[in-house]
Amino acid sequence: MHIFDTTLRDGAQREGINLSVADKLTIARHLDDFGVGFIEGGWPGANPRDTEFFARAREEITFRNAQLVAFGATRRAGGSAADDLQVKALLDSGAPVVTLVAKAHDRHVELALRTTLDENLEMVRDTVSHLRAQGRRVFVDCEHFFDGYAANPAYAKAVVRAASEAGADVVVLCDTNGGMLPAQIQAVTATVLADTGARLGIHAQDDTGCAVANTLAAVDAGATHVQCTANGYGERVGNANLFPVVAALELKYGRTVLPEGALAEMTRISHAIAEVVNLTPSTHQPYVGVSAFAHKAGLHASAIKVDPDLYQHIDPELVGNRIRMLVSDMAGRASIELKGKELGIDLGGDRALVGRVVERVKERELAGYSYEAADASFELLLRDELRRGADGAGDAAPSRFFRVESWRAITENRPDGSHANEATVKLWAKGERLLATAEGNGPVNALDRALRVALERIYPELAKFALRDYKVRILEGRSGTDSTTRVLISTGDGDAEWSTVGVAENVIAASWHALEDAYTYGLLRAGVEPAE
Repeated sequence: MHIFDTTLRDGAQREGINLSVADKLTIARHLDDFGVGFIEGGWPGANPRDTEFFARAREEITFRNAQLVAFGATRRAGGSAADDLQVKALLDSGAPVVTLVAKAHDRHVELALRTTLDENLEMVRDTVSHLRAQGRRVFVDCEHFFDGYAANPAYAKAVVRAASEAGADVVVLCDTNGGMLPAQIQAVTATVLADTGARLGIHAQDDTGCAVANTLAAVDAGATHVQCTANGYGERVGNANLFPVVAALELKYGRTVLPEGALAEMTRISHAIAEVVNLTPSTHQPYVGVSAFAHKAGLHASAIKVDPDLYQHIDPELVGNRIRMLVSDMAGRASIELKGKELGIDLGGDRALVGRVVERVKERELAGYSYEAADASFELLLRDELRRGADGAGDAAPSRFFRVESWRAITENRPDGSHANEATVKLWAKGERLLATAEGNGPVNALDRALRVALERIYPELAKFALRDYKVRILEGRSGTDSTTRVLISTGDGDAEWSTVGVAENVIAASWHALEDAYTYGLLRAGVEPAE
């Protein structure tokens, strides 16, 4: 079974992706680490960037698992492959494997190539034979194959035969417009395999949302070469997603298609490639999304507490992911206990304590808090309840590193249209009264800086903290500027990130509450003992 990745060529055609040569080299290393068999690097000779990529890849990457593939077209009509400059560029790339795109739809041959059906077959034969004579392994992508098969099945199969008989290792049936459904893919692939005897591959676009299903349907029909892209990147709505296809082959079909241990790196590889292309990883992507094994309903949590397999189709660790319990107003006792275990807090089966936490979460969610996206704030709530003890009669005051006396934020608008933001905080920490003022590029940034100025002398660990993300949500219930506001803040220390939530009737106060939690959790994580 060939795992063929075309992220660097077809995937790069996605709107919003613009890869530098350095980006392509980085992604190629990730894909090789993952263990794909073939990495299609681009079209050498078509643009300087792809030509440079192949030159640098030869010098800078020692592939352990993959072979580099150059993409190009069959020679021009009326010429010869030996004299075709585009074919020469494929050879000059140094890639050991070449993928040729060939027309398999009779209408495309006549209207796009403006040649005869017989000449198109000769273009396929001549180009494949020439590349094979030069020592290259050749795959042929039959463009628009399924639409061509519907219009003229005899000619579509003739293109497959021409490629295979000329020496192509694999002939790939392409659903270029992405309009096919699994039953159609399976039926046509099975027929073509029986009628031609060629080794077949599948290239599926996702325009019907069926690219992964179509790929697996072709495998069911006998295809042994699958073309995919990381995270499903590609033109229009994308291509068959590499990661669910590989996971299905390994875990559902029982086929070993990756090196030992590589499947457990899948989530990391998916997210790493998303970072390179500068797209936020899809949270709900199968297998590798952060929500792929997240459970919110109390009924699910109760079952998972007994046996995780009751509500999960695989063990998430097989693909490098993990189970996550979401805490919300839908949470029951099992959700809270499992979430505590996930956070490293043993609730000891204390029903009264767990019940208090459930009720407090529901009350706060009713007020606008959202803990499913703010694990750090939930952990602080949980620790506060633990301090109160099993009967709830203990010290109800939260354990904190500082106590707030007051804070204020001022935005000054000037006649020239410029503005300035200044914040002042008054705190108590380790018996000291602290006062600090700072400016920022917004009132929240000014508050963040003032808080840092006030506390860094006492807590030098704060120097590592940095605000990573900031989200504001106006909640339902009221309208306009009189609405309740929820703020989510992500903070990091270079090793990890944590999220906190604040809710208030104005965005500055909500931001302050989230900042308080962010600093408190960060110091707790750093092993600092609370002072207040």
